[in-house]
Amino acid sequence: MSSGKVLLGVLAGMAAGASLGILLAPDKGTNTRKKITKKGDDYVEELKSKFDDFIDSITDKFDSANKEADNLIRKGKSKIKEAKNELENAIN
Repeated sequence: MSSGKVLLGVLAGMAAGASLGILLAPDKGTNTRKKITKKGDDYVEELKSKFDDFIDSITDKFDSANKEADNLIRKGKSKIKEAKNELENAIN
């Protein structure tokens, strides 16, 4: 199971538990709705933060892979050039 699915499950469980706790607590309806809205906003902010971290991580990995590919291309071109020079020297 991926860590993303586990994290999503944990967050969903926390949200469900908090919502049930607020709904079952003896309080006025307006206060309960305000609490639910605040908790929802808190979870949205947390999810946005986690998503931004995830995007940053993916971007870093993509940039790293891109640099590695550029290095491999450069090395390949260098090897081809060397082989071409050796071939030309062998022909002469």
